[in-house]
Amino acid sequence: MTEVEAGTDELGATTLPPPRHWEADVLLRDGRTAHIRPIQPEDRELLVEFYSRVSDESKYYRFFSPMPELSDRDLDRFTRVDHRDRVALIMLVAGQMIAVGRYDTIRPGYAEVAFLVEDKHQGRGIGQLLLEHLAQAGRERGVEEFVAEVLPDNQPMIHTFKDAGYQVKSAFEDGVMELVFRIDPTDTAIGVMEQREHRAEYASIERFFAPRSVAIIGASRRQDTIGRALVRHLVLGNFAGRIHVVNPNADSVAGMPAWKTVGEIPGEVDVAIVAVPADSVQDVVLDCAAKGVHGLVVISSGFAETGEEGRMRQRRLVGLSRSYGLRLIGPNALGIINTDPEVSLNASLSSVMPPRGRAGFFCQSGALGSAILEKVQNRGLGLSTFVSAGNRADVSGNDLLQYWEEDDATEVVLLYLESIGNPRKFSRIARRVSRPKPIVAVRSGRSSQGVPMGHAVRKIGAP
Repeated sequence: MTEVEAGTDELGATTLPPPRHWEADVLLRDGRTAHIRPIQPEDRELLVEFYSRVSDESKYYRFFSPMPELSDRDLDRFTRVDHRDRVALIMLVAGQMIAVGRYDTIRPGYAEVAFLVEDKHQGRGIGQLLLEHLAQAGRERGVEEFVAEVLPDNQPMIHTFKDAGYQVKSAFEDGVMELVFRIDPTDTAIGVMEQREHRAEYASIERFFAPRSVAIIGASRRQDTIGRALVRHLVLGNFAGRIHVVNPNADSVAGMPAWKTVGEIPGEVDVAIVAVPADSVQDVVLDCAAKGVHGLVVISSGFAETGEEGRMRQRRLVGLSRSYGLRLIGPNALGIINTDPEVSLNASLSSVMPPRGRAGFFCQSGALGSAILEKVQNRGLGLSTFVSAGNRADVSGNDLLQYWEEDDATEVVLLYLESIGNPRKFSRIARRVSRPKPIVAVRSGRSSQGVPMGHAVRKIGAP
């Protein structure tokens, strides 16, 4: 079955295949990633496991009656949709379903919409994201209005609909609130989506620049290694947080105890700096995901800059990181720096910790980044923060613009770009940021890998 072919499901209903663009990586309110895609009949077990983790109260809010389990008939109805009049999208993290949203057409142009979010993931902006994606799907299928029936004391869900930027009309009957709204992409609704995107991308970058603890994976006892240089630069830079080193073959590195894995480190780890062979990076992702690490700075090379095999390796790395909720700077990155004395973070291969300044600098080229850091220091200038993202497979200049817009310590933004993966989004954000903060951007017009992986298609956070 192709995207343009219709078929028939086991219940005899005509179905359309789900459009590929309905599948997307998204950023949640806390800056972590998740994956949205249309539901499939093969998702029955995922749905059963998800439903078993949902509280009785949330189930009652969804179905207006006690419904401890889903019957076989329910499972068929919820997983077998036609992707036209009945559309259902699920949200996944680490292969687990954490939310489901759907609409069912009642009459031409008019559909009922509903959501169910696992309790421990509520409050992360999931309802708003599902509503945005369902509304887009609905518009493509000729739906003009959504209606939602909500119990009056389910205030979070009521606010999800009313805060989405649509003109919501409400009525109350038989103890149930009925919310009706057109799903046209109004200026207000678009503004709400852009604000949601902005908050999420800011949160994801803020965690990189203000970590309470950093793990260096691939730290070595040898002085001439990348891992040892990263340890040295963090220590000599007077990092204010905790530094952990990970080396399965050593008991200590640079006088610090070495852990075999990230999972063995006591307490939380916010950011992992990765300097292991390219073939080992995926194992590191799984280790960091199990630990609950927020993001990775991958210094390791051997990815898209090396050719087609490296591109495939990079694609797998990005997909795996996003599927587990991790953001990624790199691979083939020089690293990140924050000169704030309360943080003092030099998680980079540069031995130069520039003075405190008012300019934020994003650079793709590690060589140019190192040269400019030295120039900044030699001329007595300064930076607020610095990112050299290498292959820019996930975190991009757009993400940094979202962060610097809110960062009071940054007054000027400097960008060196080898390519602009999402020009429309870049223009939209840059116009807004440049009103209060000048942006100096240089595009080299050359790249070792073309458009970086993760940027040739729908970008995280993009509406």
